[in-house]
Amino acid sequence: MPWTKQSIKLKSADQVDKMQASAEILASVFLEVRKLVRPGMTTGEMDRTIEAMIREAGCVPSFKGYHGFPASACISVNEEVVHGIPGERELVAGDIVGVDIGVIRDGWHADSAETIAVGPLAEEAERLLLTTRECLARGIAAIEPGRRISAIGTAIEEHAKVNGFSVVAALLGHSIGRDLHEDPQVPNYRCFTMPDPVMEEGLVIAIEPMINSGTKRVVTARDEWTILTADRSLSAHFEHTVAVTADGPRVLTERGQSVGFF
Repeated sequence: MPWTKQSIKLKSADQVDKMQASAEILASVFLEVRKLVRPGMTTGEMDRTIEAMIREAGCVPSFKGYHGFPASACISVNEEVVHGIPGERELVAGDIVGVDIGVIRDGWHADSAETIAVGPLAEEAERLLLTTRECLARGIAAIEPGRRISAIGTAIEEHAKVNGFSVVAALLGHSIGRDLHEDPQVPNYRCFTMPDPVMEEGLVIAIEPMINSGTKRVVTARDEWTILTADRSLSAHFEHTVAVTADGPRVLTERGQSVGFF
């Protein structure tokens, strides 16, 4: 269905607070996920533990069954960009693991992702993770009522390029609320071919830069879900659910002051 201004669902302050409640549970799940990432752990074991934590908190996984996706978390390793299906793959030292999770509480979604190191990393991988985190921070900092959505992607792309990395253009961020994916879409680059609405107070969006160490091109694996870098270079992914407020961005999925931005 084509995007229209009428299709954008702005949230009231009370609705944003309800999304914050979902987001806080999701943030707490991620703090536990970091403890799971170690050599020998399988992505399937991670997913089962994540689902148990979500349900014990009184939430429902956003992703499980969404368009047929078979798991509660997307877990993507090294050259896998996003939408990795958890299974028997064992993590090994030096891997980077992108974990993308969504939860529903009282009908409201929250969505977040981070890429986690399995032990010490090679210099390129370390720099890729740092740059991708910084890209997300710069995209969030570009949020301001009255500015265009394109300000977010412009900030992300500029920072990635100056550090020698590429932005995946085939995959986008999105608005979020009662539905996991709502209008408008949020490109991670300066896009001239998509609608570019003005950000308004009450807009809630999931900003999620996917940054590659090689080409920006991606391909789909045989499982028809996992997205891979075309040249099998490393990819990193960080995401926050963020509300546009009169005072600027409100990061709903922030991990807490004691652990910093992530």
